[in-house]
Amino acid sequence: MSRQQWLDSESSLRVQLRQELLRRQLQAHLADPPGTVLDIGAGQGHKTLELAALGHTVVAAEPDDDMREVLVDRIAATPPEVQQRITVSPAGFGHLDELTGRTFDAVLALGVLMYLPSGTAAITEAAQHVAPGGILSVAVRLDVSAVWRSARRQQWSAALAAIREWDEARAAGADLHYTNEIGAPARADSFDRLVAAAADAGLTLQQWYGIRIAFDLQDDDPPGPTDPAELAALLAVEERLGAVDPFRSLGQLAHLVFRR
Repeated sequence: MSRQQWLDSESSLRVQLRQELLRRQLQAHLADPPGTVLDIGAGQGHKTLELAALGHTVVAAEPDDDMREVLVDRIAATPPEVQQRITVSPAGFGHLDELTGRTFDAVLALGVLMYLPSGTAAITEAAQHVAPGGILSVAVRLDVSAVWRSARRQQWSAALAAIREWDEARAAGADLHYTNEIGAPARADSFDRLVAAAADAGLTLQQWYGIRIAFDLQDDDPPGPTDPAELAALLAVEERLGAVDPFRSLGQLAHLVFRR
């Protein structure tokens, strides 16, 4: 899938569901505006624009030139008072030097870690920018979810291969690798290793959630309900299942919120 196809997929219910659940979950942990936010891997700016509109000051760090151009265009389409709260930076994981010494009330890395060589290293780097009392919010693919994805879609050969790879990765203390929904190579993290890395960096896990537990069991982009009441029920079910065991560990994404 090309970058343009990926951008076009924003209108899918799968993406809208993810963004709405992240919005609700973040709202439970963010301090009231005005606050300061660092959005690492800001992409096309979902959370940057959303939080700036609420009154937060946001540094949107996006290292990809093409994606950053999309982000800048979207910022330009917002009211002047929102634009004034956003600073766009080409920084990214491994290249956050220009932010050395700066801390923020919230640091976000949503849907980024799976494309990096190491999730634990990213946690350590991001934690340096979390202010006292602030939060680090990361949305990741966990190894349990990566194994479960093929099985729940009854892709038995793929599921068996994923289980074998998971066993080998655990035995070696390594991460599980997989191909994601857009056909890109990606990496799944161990929940325990992420929590341990955060603890070593002075952060405590405050809460974690699963995202998209039951919605896309068979297809990447099912159409979803057309009845507004059913859509509201879908969101309520996903929100509830995503907040409790044993369901949250099976989400397509995991949203971990740490606090200093």
